[in-house]
Amino acid sequence: MRRLLRSFSFAFAGIGAGIRTQANMRIHVAAAIIVNVAGVIAHLERIEWLVIILMQAAVMAAELVNTAIEHVVDLASPEQQPLAKAAKDTAAGAVLILAIAAVIIGLIVFVPHIWP
Repeated sequence: MRRLLRSFSFAFAGIGAGIRTQANMRIHVAAAIIVNVAGVIAHLERIEWLVIILMQAAVMAAELVNTAIEHVVDLASPEQQPLAKAAKDTAAGAVLILAIAAVIIGLIVFVPHIWP
């Protein structure tokens, strides 16, 4: 049990480090707070909440994976290398695609509540 709790503390430390050190992660957290408040005001249905929460979690998890990839690449290749840049750019691109999808899904969920 102690080992499990320790692993959770490492995971929470990673989330905290991501929020403290990554501007994009702070943007994702702020956006999630705003969307959640809007969802309460709009009285979202259960399925709408499920989709919104899933997208928020996916974007934030992808941002954390992107950060991990950036750290590993920087550790493995402190000097600038084309492959290191490609790895970092590709990971950032994956987050961008997911964030764009989250915005589109958010519009699909919220627009009918705003303009019925």
